[in-house]
Amino acid sequence: MAQVTKDTMIGELLQINADVAPILMDIGMHCLGCPASQMETIEQAAGVHGINPDELVEEINQFLKAADK
Repeated sequence: MAQVTKDTMIGELLQINADVAPILMDIGMHCLGCPASQMETIEQAAGVHGINPDELVEEINQFLKAADK
């Protein structure tokens, strides 16, 4: 099962499972195709959008776990 951390790059996350995009869109990250966003960590993206990075990582990992089933 794939798991991510706060240090996982957004580009890497989308390669792991592109279906995670709606979670990122829900926090206001609407520029997922932008080259700059691809090189941002989950923690950096969460900070820019005022989201707790630990909670975001937990939500993403729960999604990835469910997707593996």
